[in-house]
Amino acid sequence: MTPVHFTLSSTFVLGLAGFTLHRFHLLSALLCLEGMMLSLFATISLWLLQMNFTSLSTTPLLLLAFSACEASAGLALLVATARTHGTNRLKSLNLLQC
Repeated sequence: MTPVHFTLSSTFVLGLAGFTLHRFHLLSALLCLEGMMLSLFATISLWLLQMNFTSLSTTPLLLLAFSACEASAGLALLVATARTHGTNRLKSLNLLQC
């Protein structure tokens, strides 16, 4: 395993560990998800460069576009929950309330 592969896989694992262990605030969960998506983007980009797949070169850009949409939807959720509940703590959110 090269140092680049180790760095990218450890970045993904650290994002996953942060998402599962430190879910106190909605913003920290969103940041962990964004870190995981960026490490996947870098991994897929490097894999396509190593394998010389020019026909699949739009796949990382599509993943990056979905990641940006996910980030904007997450920030909109963060603003909406902060306005309605007054906090962004995940323990105070109740999905059964309207």
